[in-house]
Amino acid sequence: MTGKLEVRQLHSTIGRPHPQERIIRGLGLRGPGSVVVVENTPSFRGMIKKVLHLVRVAEVKGKEKKA
Repeated sequence: MTGKLEVRQLHSTIGRPHPQERIIRGLGLRGPGSVVVVENTPSFRGMIKKVLHLVRVAEVKGKEKKA
């Protein structure tokens, strides 16, 4: 089970290198205060690692389905 990550943008990308701006957009964030929920996969974790100084990450705890 991979789970999900909640990513919240805390800081603006103004004055940041272009690759960091592209990563923020690639995650689906639109500006400070915006929040997205993404899959906990190696590709998303790599993107988040590159802009960790601009975002806050929390693991989303999902409700388990009972059979």
